[in-house]
Amino acid sequence: MEKKKDRLIRGTALNGRVRAFAVRTTELVDELRRRHDTYPTATAALGRTVTAAAMMGAMLKGQEKLNIVVRGDGPLGQIVAESNALGEVRGYVHHPHVHLPSNSLGKLDVAGAVGTEGSLDITKDLGMKEPYRGSVPIISGELGEDFTYYFAVSEQTPAAVGLGVLVDTDNSVIVAGGFIIQLLPGLTDAEITEIEQAIGNMPSVTILLDQGLEPEEMLRFLFPDAVVLDDLDIVFACQCSRERVEQTLVSLGQHELERLIEEDEQAEVVCQFCNEAYVFNKEEMQVILDQAKL
Repeated sequence: MEKKKDRLIRGTALNGRVRAFAVRTTELVDELRRRHDTYPTATAALGRTVTAAAMMGAMLKGQEKLNIVVRGDGPLGQIVAESNALGEVRGYVHHPHVHLPSNSLGKLDVAGAVGTEGSLDITKDLGMKEPYRGSVPIISGELGEDFTYYFAVSEQTPAAVGLGVLVDTDNSVIVAGGFIIQLLPGLTDAEITEIEQAIGNMPSVTILLDQGLEPEEMLRFLFPDAVVLDDLDIVFACQCSRERVEQTLVSLGQHELERLIEEDEQAEVVCQFCNEAYVFNKEEMQVILDQAKL
């Protein structure tokens, strides 16, 4: 079966009184699974987080960037995701080798892996002097509800967030994706109730994606009148480079670099986001040390 590329659509419904995002992130989540060797429950938790990051990145403009940190008290430790307005996303989880027994619904126990105590912290670099920071307590650990709560509390926007990752028996990702529905001023109480019921009766994101629905079809499942405004490719992208790692090593300072050269004769730096390893031999380390002395 031909793989479909990851894509996000942004649209409106109910004459512009609803703003909506829907995304397929299957390739992105499977790429992260391969790079970090995540076990199924960890894959689902990381996948849901980067899916939310992809959609929240699409709310930004130009060079703006977004960082999400889920700090739960579960065995996963922290989940970190970053995205921007260009559809570039990356992420990692502190403990990728976490897999728990299924929950009472027979699904991957994401809440058990994330934890039900902790915080969801979001930082937006909007090109201002100070970045915007928002933080809310984790309320369920399932993540969809936690992001919904974030929008209500930190951004004062009533929203519904659906996130899903379906993992195969060989640990690969079958489908991943999600939606964010934001309710704007002008909706009547009856309309809000209708929207809530439609979302409540909707099959899960993974069921719809597994049936082959495109993001816009997923949106029209909820809002037949949905108007698609734009379409964005979602891709895994890491900003690390050998030059950046060199600068990080220079910042360690003269004494630490001398110790590394003396004890290890080389340095290996692994990027947390993409697992790429950068190795510097003794001669290269000496050049970096000379830079640090300047």
